[in-house]
Amino acid sequence: MYIAHLGRRFVGALSNAEPSPCDTQWATAQLTAAEGVLWSRMNAPDRRHAVVVARCVVENLGGQAPSWAAAAALLHDVGKVTSGLGTWTRVVATLVPRLWCRGRFAEYKRHDAIGAELLRASNSHKYVVAWAGQHHWPPQMWTVPIAIAAVLKSCDDD
Repeated sequence: MYIAHLGRRFVGALSNAEPSPCDTQWATAQLTAAEGVLWSRMNAPDRRHAVVVARCVVENLGGQAPSWAAAAALLHDVGKVTSGLGTWTRVVATLVPRLWCRGRFAEYKRHDAIGAELLRASNSHKYVVAWAGQHHWPPQMWTVPIAIAAVLKSCDDD
């Protein structure tokens, strides 16, 4: 399942098309001003992916969706902005074991922790910060409410 997810992400990353104006407007309405600045720093493929994940989360949670859930989905990969890697180098970074990574590859591998730091500095909701830092962790380690975290994870892996 993870390989299929990476394959879909790779194919989607080949296009640098911006998210639609409708998707951009919807996404920024879910974010604080500081979070919106971070989201705008993400590359176009990551922002398109984030919108798909966030819309899936909101659809699956329906009226149960807390206000922070869409922001958590939209910003879970925000830590990737600091690595400066393009699509092809991200593929290599994804395939190379963490122990072998140096420089920007190592930074890319740490995108979860970096994203949490960026969001904490932007005064994001504690669960938005937590999800950015924990979205690659096993469920037993999540500190985000488990039912919502499960939806966030499921939508990200679809």
